[in-house]
Amino acid sequence: MEVIHKIGRRKTAVARVYVAPGKGSITVNKRDLKEYFPTPTLQYKVNQPLTMTENEGNFDITVNVFGGGATGQAEAVRLALSRAMCELDAENRGILKPEGLLTRDPRMVERKKFGQKKARKKFQFSKR
Repeated sequence: MEVIHKIGRRKTAVARVYVAPGKGSITVNKRDLKEYFPTPTLQYKVNQPLTMTENEGNFDITVNVFGGGATGQAEAVRLALSRAMCELDAENRGILKPEGLLTRDPRMVERKKFGQKKARKKFQFSKR
């Protein structure tokens, strides 16, 4: 099996994932997963596709991720890993799809409009 390359996005974060057969190490931006994503919640999000498809410890995963914040990056990595698991085995799609792990979350930050304070908030209005 050669290296599988997949891309995942969330908000402004973009994650490129390279999955190769190995011992189960996950490297994010040349750092260990636990070092890059220190909170257990973010680590759980990244490991979710591997746990559900029972593939933790089977592959060496290298991730390049940029843009956005910690949560957006973790969810971008999760989407990319889910896509990679589907390419490995078509049966994994039936496991990941009902959990919503193959859906690209389209929610983005709304742009600020001119004549307003923020995207929706207006300047204070004075009638008189």
